[in-house]
Amino acid sequence: MPPASPNVNFPDKVDRSILPIPDKPQFGLTTYDAKDPDTKYPPIREIRPPPGAPNVLVVLIDDAGFGSSSAFGGPCYTPTFEKLASEGLRYTRFHTTALCSPTRQALLTGRNHHSAGMGGVTEIATSAPGYSSLCPNTKAPLAMTMKLNGYSTAQFGKCHEVPVWQTSPLGPFDHWPANGGGFEYFYGFIGGEANQWYPGLFNGTVPIEPPRTPEQGYHLTEDLADKAVAWIRQQRALMPDKPFFVYFAPGATHAPHHVPKEWADKYKGKFAHGWDKQREITFQKQKQLGVIPQTAELTKRHAEIPAWDAVDPKLKPVLEREMEVYAGFMEHTDHQVGRLITAIEDLGIIDDTLIFVIIGDNGASAEGSIQGSFNEMIMLNGVTGVETPEFLLSKIDKWGSPDAYNHYAVGWAWAMDTPYQWTKQVASHWGGTRNGTIIHWPKRIKEKNGIRNQFCHVIDIAPTVLEAAGIPEPIIVNSVMQSPYEGKSMLYTLNDANAPERRDVQYFEMFGNRGIYYKGWSAVTKHRTPWSMGEPPPFDKDNWELYDGSKDWTQAHDLSKEMPEKLAELQRLWLIEATKYNVLPLDDRTYQRFNPDLAGRPQLIKGNSQLFFAGMGRLSESSVLNVKNKSWSVTAELVVPPSGANGVIVHQAGKFGGWSLYAKAGKAKFAYNFLGLKLFTAEATKSIPSGEHQVRMEFKYDGGGLAKGGNVTLYYDGQKTGEGRIEVTQPMCFSADEGVDIGHESGTNVTPDYSTRESEFTGKIRWVQIDLGEDSHDHLITPEQRLHLAMNRQ
Repeated sequence: MPPASPNVNFPDKVDRSILPIPDKPQFGLTTYDAKDPDTKYPPIREIRPPPGAPNVLVVLIDDAGFGSSSAFGGPCYTPTFEKLASEGLRYTRFHTTALCSPTRQALLTGRNHHSAGMGGVTEIATSAPGYSSLCPNTKAPLAMTMKLNGYSTAQFGKCHEVPVWQTSPLGPFDHWPANGGGFEYFYGFIGGEANQWYPGLFNGTVPIEPPRTPEQGYHLTEDLADKAVAWIRQQRALMPDKPFFVYFAPGATHAPHHVPKEWADKYKGKFAHGWDKQREITFQKQKQLGVIPQTAELTKRHAEIPAWDAVDPKLKPVLEREMEVYAGFMEHTDHQVGRLITAIEDLGIIDDTLIFVIIGDNGASAEGSIQGSFNEMIMLNGVTGVETPEFLLSKIDKWGSPDAYNHYAVGWAWAMDTPYQWTKQVASHWGGTRNGTIIHWPKRIKEKNGIRNQFCHVIDIAPTVLEAAGIPEPIIVNSVMQSPYEGKSMLYTLNDANAPERRDVQYFEMFGNRGIYYKGWSAVTKHRTPWSMGEPPPFDKDNWELYDGSKDWTQAHDLSKEMPEKLAELQRLWLIEATKYNVLPLDDRTYQRFNPDLAGRPQLIKGNSQLFFAGMGRLSESSVLNVKNKSWSVTAELVVPPSGANGVIVHQAGKFGGWSLYAKAGKAKFAYNFLGLKLFTAEATKSIPSGEHQVRMEFKYDGGGLAKGGNVTLYYDGQKTGEGRIEVTQPMCFSADEGVDIGHESGTNVTPDYSTRESEFTGKIRWVQIDLGEDSHDHLITPEQRLHLAMNRQ
């Protein structure tokens, strides 16, 4: 049973330990006539939180290291974050899990990520409890608890916690935000990342299109802020006596780094000094701000990260632009959060709103390769040698634009994690897990511009919110006994900078990178480098390091050789915590976890044939047969009007890689877009006749390995009518966020032959069927390639 809550006496006379709060039956005299003076019924009760419960806003920025925001000494100007910090508190030892899905699951449940089933990203889930991507019903989400206690709840932005076999339009929606997640309203995207110019949006569980185009000024983060502001205003207008719980997780600043050009241009020339010098600059600013001690040391660059002076001079202008775009993206994101804060101020409720700003769900992302990438799909597909310095330079004016799908270099990620070692994915070291955090609550926080150094973790957010609201930790939710929260409330720190920290121990683990914190000490081992394609060593061969946090704030001095007994003590403690929270068995398998049969997770689509119908859309790659590295065909039964056929019959993905079967000026055409680099087409020699007909495309794969080419043949009613040649194909994935649509194209367009706004097929589509050949070469994909794909799609 959960520990007793501070509100166990229920001062508002409502027992909130069982949710939903049970209805009270009416006892007493039942009269025949409502006019009888003895007719008495109590008024209908509406559930509300205890008196004084604040509004709550949780802002979670994506892929931002401790040294990125100017609020914590970084080069990205974030005036909104600075303002909130100057009026509230900066938390300097707040920690995440080193990866997005696990951090979000931990935040929303108050439990450790393995305990809540999210030991990695959903795409590589296994049947082991700590890695299933299924949140147990014994760990009800915070939003559910808030809703059942009378809060209005809404989420805006990224949700990467839905199991991959449940991401289709048919769900089930138990793990989606607007259903099992406890949010009454959801507007955002399901997955690890989104194209900021052409996102795959959902309103609740219904796929929708963005309201405008990039040419009309559309940008996802701005859209999310618009929706959040509108929702809060409406909530205050209609339910002013009811507080809100809003989770604003925009997906920025995750790649692709997309931002209007004028925001990136603010930073022109400001990164010519390179990442080594940038770390020194940030380090000094951090000391001036007091977010690290004066005695802190700047950690050294590891050999895997190139020195700025060693970089090819031809590449440096591109590398500078990569960082200019990222910095502009961060400032732009801060501005959108500022609009949300301004709306709350204008409503006169800022004093009664508890605001958390967590600047990063993990450290900065080193998933962009040593030199960065103009289209990260190129890197994710293992295509090498294409993005030469000359190629990247030729695209320099397009970085951050709708024509790019860009990511920055490893060196910049390392600099954004100043002063710590390593980056996102590396849960062993603070560079992967320590994220600057701000708490703002004028009604309760007496000190302005305060610093808090107590050790905290993302699982502490949920218990902090409940204590602030005067709501007890529930014992039963929806008839299911709940396991205790594993986090500890941070409320004790708000008005006591010197309060002894209440978290003695916290484990860390991600992809075999692991560590343990215990009373100031930390023992850590890096099992795998994020951008390395090599096979990691056996777990027992990993080298452990030991750091004394009371003297060494940044993990700069390894004491493992001097204090082997202390190291052994912490290693044992890690094993105890790992056993307690479902971390074991450790799992660094690669291709096996991509195979649902071996991993033990369900798969939505089985067999070698899949049937679709008109109107189906927004189908992720996990919801569709894999047509890569093999022969395949697509057949459509159409009813063509007398005016002729035009528009998309079926497509997959878009301008950064994908394929489309469509009609143009009456003729069937097939286009294969190879990573936005080459477009291969085949066209029928005549128009599709009016009436009912079958149109078919057959692709005969050359074989001989991955990414090979093949021949395309087009048919009308079984009669050959056109052919073409595809010289090279994508071996691993088409897109991180675009899928399959029937009868139209959402997102970006595969071919410039049509625009997505004018892509609707003019006739009727009775059905579309994809069939796979028997010559699959998927087994030739190496474990390293599969792992590389998994780790870079979150």
